[in-house]
Amino acid sequence: MFSKQEAQQYRQEFWIAFGKSFPRKWILYNTKIKDFSFKFNADQKKAEVSLDIEMSDELFRNAYFEKMWSLESILEEEVGAVQKDEFYILENGKVISRFWITKENVSIYNKNTWQEIFEFFVEKMDAFERVFYEYEDFIKDV
Repeated sequence: MFSKQEAQQYRQEFWIAFGKSFPRKWILYNTKIKDFSFKFNADQKKAEVSLDIEMSDELFRNAYFEKMWSLESILEEEVGAVQKDEFYILENGKVISRFWITKENVSIYNKNTWQEIFEFFVEKMDAFERVFYEYEDFIKDV
């Protein structure tokens, strides 16, 4: 296993390599909807691309979740087998709503899987963004 410092170094190298390999401006937090963002995540076992709906007001969070859920067939057609959880609990205990897709058996600590992760990130985030831009007015109308 790695020390904390070594693990941090791997993570830093990973994100730098991703940015250099695919120098593109992603939408991520720039959705113009507060607490509604797209995220990349990679750890020792998997990679994920997600849409996190993090409003503290449960009514708003639920309304945005329902909007996205109504687009489920479109999401699945564009992104693939998207998982969803209206009450997803983060490690810090915060409850959010999340739509995500996972690639298993890859690791941020294995440079041999980095290209596979990068390609997964690009393909799936691009698909999430296409759905968002196509249905942006519908999604924002809460």
